Amino acid sequence: MSILVSTATPPRQAIPRGGTGVRVSLLGGFRLLADDRVLPVSGGTERLLAFVALHHQAAGRLLVAGTLWSEVSEVRAYATLRSALSRMDPASRETLKVMPLSLQLAQGVGVDLRDAQALARRLITARRPAEADLGAGAVASLSLELLPLWYDDWVLREAEDWRQLRLHALEALADGLTAVGRFAEATTAAGAAVRADPLRETAHSGLIRVHLAEGNQSEALRAFARFSHLLHTDLGLTPTPRCQALVANLLNPHP
Repeated sequence: MSILVSTATPPRQAIPRGGTGVRVSLLGGFRLLADDRVLPVSGGTERLLAFVALHHQAAGRLLVAGTLWSEVSEVRAYATLRSALSRMDPASRETLKVMPLSLQLAQGVGVDLRDAQALARRLITARRPAEADLGAGAVASLSLELLPLWYDDWVLREAEDWRQLRLHALEALADGLTAVGRFAEATTAAGAAVRADPLRETAHSGLIRVHLAEGNQSEALRAFARFSHLLHTDLGLTPTPRCQALVANLLNPHP
């Protein structure tokens, strides 16, 4: 169950009809935004909006109720959902399209996770990433966790899927930036992948490749040494031959 702290009920605010300028932010924490203004949302409403936002299609009411209130009977959960919908403030209520059997976000309401997922897939699949997908903005989006400190099972499953996707995308981003000689940004992207999973060899390998491409042999060796030490200390393992091959010529230089 996620740990959410309720505060005094804030003044109600309306959002533009039709969802114009409205976004549900799930990366780095929950926020409901209207034209970049953060709207106050109660803890219970956060969970409801987050669950619906994680579904690209309409989510059945029974599914929503049974997931969010799994500790009670189906009848009680369904009644609790009806009550939760009736108590929503106008801003949050207008974010949803409420149908007799299902719920989904209102037309035009954006979700930052969906945009970041699309970015990640473009980076992974493109032979040559588009210029618009390279840079600090991409690194920032791909560095954010999905709803950190939320421990509901339905969140944890989605968070792990996002973690795997963004790690692959950060590695692809580092390679793409390296290919066009943008080494500082490539180092940032590779470093973000390393921080997200310190024991992930492909992330460390990407960082080593950036240093080698820039001509920083000492940095490449230091990065390899740090990873080797961490891997041995935590898991009793050594880097794979593929990773070792990146620095083999530096460790055993030819006369």
